[in-house]
Amino acid sequence: MTELISSHLLSLITFIPLLGGVIILAMPRDRQDAIRWTALVFTALPLILAGMLYSGFNNAAAGFSASTGLQFVERYPWIPDFNINYFLGVDGLSMPMVLLCALICPLCILASWGIDKGVKGYHFLFLLLETGMMGVFVSLDFFLFFVFWEVMLLPMYFLIGIWGGPRKEYAAIKFFIYTLVGSVLMLLVIIYGYLASTPHTFDLTELAANNSILGHRAVLWWLLFIAFAIKVPLFPFHTWLPDAHVEAPTAVSVVLAAILLKMGTYGILRINYSLLPEVTLSMSLVMAVIGAVNIIYGALCAMAQKDLKKLVAYSSISHMGYVMLGMASMTNEGLNGAVLQMFNHGVVTAMLFLLVGVIYDRAHHREIEGFGGIAAVVPNYAFVAFLAFFAALGLPGLNSFISEALVLLGAFKKFPVITAVAASGVIITAAYCLWTLQRIFLGKLNEKYSLLPDLDRREALSLIPLGVLVVVLGVYPHPVLNLMKATLGSINALVLAAL
Repeated sequence: MTELISSHLLSLITFIPLLGGVIILAMPRDRQDAIRWTALVFTALPLILAGMLYSGFNNAAAGFSASTGLQFVERYPWIPDFNINYFLGVDGLSMPMVLLCALICPLCILASWGIDKGVKGYHFLFLLLETGMMGVFVSLDFFLFFVFWEVMLLPMYFLIGIWGGPRKEYAAIKFFIYTLVGSVLMLLVIIYGYLASTPHTFDLTELAANNSILGHRAVLWWLLFIAFAIKVPLFPFHTWLPDAHVEAPTAVSVVLAAILLKMGTYGILRINYSLLPEVTLSMSLVMAVIGAVNIIYGALCAMAQKDLKKLVAYSSISHMGYVMLGMASMTNEGLNGAVLQMFNHGVVTAMLFLLVGVIYDRAHHREIEGFGGIAAVVPNYAFVAFLAFFAALGLPGLNSFISEALVLLGAFKKFPVITAVAASGVIITAAYCLWTLQRIFLGKLNEKYSLLPDLDRREALSLIPLGVLVVVLGVYPHPVLNLMKATLGSINALVLAAL
């Protein structure tokens, strides 16, 4: 039994949430508590299996886009006539993302306990969404990758469009159109890559190893880059994100910022870097400039916000700029910092959006100026909020500091001027984080909130694991860095070899 689980670990992690969703569909809609508990169980099981995956992962053997570097591989013919395979595997790039997804999803179910409209449909769609997200991170067949990429689209559209805020339809349609445009661009590259390869294949490892895509490489690179940039999102493709975040329910905002945004940078590393390395190298300056613009622009927009949730949304745009800057550096420090930042940002932004949801459930608004001095009445909430915001501003000793420092260290080697400009974003980030904390928690207490209840047990349970990671990875980041260093070293060597 143990051997059977081990040999199909990635399939189990990917499809157990979908199985839970099917079970939920068969349950009576008035059994709301049973539906919630079922969803929690079927998101907790992948977390347990991800722990097994982590314990069995060989850090030293994790290469990149080559069969020898992939682990827990599952490969079976799916549509043999067109050489489409069910091909799963993990390396040091995908492992941190699988762990992040497995951790965030059960916490999101806890945060969704207050959902009382369409409980059955909500939890089914969320579990379907988890299957789509996991599938993207473990797929190594380009066709299968695209299928999972599209599986995410519909659940997110309905989760925003049905359970969102007053402008939910607008936000959902905007998200759908932007993402669909990116999907069409990616599909064009998939078709071209298949037809250009001999024999025709969708296997990402074969396409990379045989350098199969020979013509129109710069055009194909840009098509892929724009498709993934929309998901990150990078300036100027970012305008869907604030609307989606503001209108989405809390748990959907968490999963959107913590996991879905990372799929864009993951896709660039997995596909642009391996299939088109020489174009990637030639575009490194462009990527560095885009990263710096994201850092500064996102931070300035965050400072201008009056809505707490919108502030956190724009902060995500800023912090994902560090990922792009580190990727553009083509250095081991920068690449390791970029992927570590993907993981760390997922943890921190999940905390921030959960905290926004907690205060909104009590005060029924998110206006920063509408609070004031509430640390006196909600000390536990205030402590967690200070921890999350200090992590977001990159305070030494907390997780974001390590990843941002590595990004700046690596980027400065190649782009000193751009990196110096981008580093000014640290000051702006500190300014808006501290200003937000001051207006909400410090000063004279707003008497309207003198009886505001503090964190309850369920809310604390959803926040404590993230808070622990913020501190532990700030002091000792090696558990994540060790996962990725061999793979990212291979990425760097692959791209630099294209000189």
